[in-house]
Amino acid sequence: MSYKKYYQRFLAAHPNTQHYACHSHHYWPDVTRDAMLQYWDDTAALVDDKWDMMFGQKVPRVQQLIANVLNIKQPQQLVFAPNTHELLFRLLSCFDWSAGFKVLTTDSEFHSFSRQINRLMEDQRVQVVKVPTEPFATFPQRFVDAATALQPDLVFFSQVFFNSGLVVADLNGLVTQLEHQCQATIAIDGYHGFMALPTDLSMLEGRVFYLAGAYKYAQGGEGCCFMLVPQSNAFRPVYTGWFAEFGALAGVKSQQVGYAADGYQFAGATMDLTALYRLQAVLELFAADGLTVSAIHHHVQQLQQTFLQVLDALQHPWLNRAHLLAEDLAVHGHFFTFRGPDAAAVAELSALLKQHRIETDYRGDRLRFGFALYHQAADIDLDCLKKELP
Repeated sequence: MSYKKYYQRFLAAHPNTQHYACHSHHYWPDVTRDAMLQYWDDTAALVDDKWDMMFGQKVPRVQQLIANVLNIKQPQQLVFAPNTHELLFRLLSCFDWSAGFKVLTTDSEFHSFSRQINRLMEDQRVQVVKVPTEPFATFPQRFVDAATALQPDLVFFSQVFFNSGLVVADLNGLVTQLEHQCQATIAIDGYHGFMALPTDLSMLEGRVFYLAGAYKYAQGGEGCCFMLVPQSNAFRPVYTGWFAEFGALAGVKSQQVGYAADGYQFAGATMDLTALYRLQAVLELFAADGLTVSAIHHHVQQLQQTFLQVLDALQHPWLNRAHLLAEDLAVHGHFFTFRGPDAAAVAELSALLKQHRIETDYRGDRLRFGFALYHQAADIDLDCLKKELP
């Protein structure tokens, strides 16, 4: 089945292009343009009164749409910010760094977390242990063992690791083991999982912080990120935000984690809510068409299998199955990561592909190919590499 009908404007703007960077910059469905115009029209019609409508109607609607995807029962526990770094730093500011702050994480977290935690590591009062994700088969046990030894205040890890596509398949199992070994607050970066992998947080609701957003697989573009917040928390962030004096984080009646209880769920200064409109438009479109995350995931898995078959025929010296970072392709993110000989070779191959209108991205010695609804198996064509082969 072709889903290109949703993306006619982006596809028309990039004809004859194979866009395998959707895990980084996903094409937007056409409905997002209408949503942006609707935001303008609502602002023109309501001016200052728009906030009552947006916080009273739009925010609760998007909370419910996200809750439907994640199978959670308390949509009011979803709070928003323009990016996950802002949400992360609000959470970090809840801890007393002067008393010694211990963090357990991995060596494969995205920059919003890794750069911030690296900066905090410069403060000798902050202790950070990073567990290597590879070899991935032993990662969960090594991570739990590290928690047992460290007794951290905060545990932070990704559902899908951005530099490999490897997946923590049993989130509930890993969280349960961590809870048995330490008393830490647990936060999960779900950005590469939300709207890509079928994700049921019903067993984790009230136990973890879960961060994600619209920029990638939710297809709403930048500017609308969210965090699921446990209802029973006593956090009071130093980084408060504009609405903090009105209430609490997601519905608790005291100044906690910088969010108001009376509908004002957004953090920070006055915000442009265009991105929230776009996210609402995409989630409502897919819901109306019966396009579930499971269906999206199935489509991507079929594309991935076809892609590997194309590579098998190509027999490239390192862009092949043997260099694919994967543990179980039945449980994998929506992008493939291939480890090249070195960073220079990867950059060179990515540039060559780009010359042939094949868009990828790379991180050091790792070349990434993402897959999306706007791809079809018949479109996968890497013949440009044949002339480069010995």
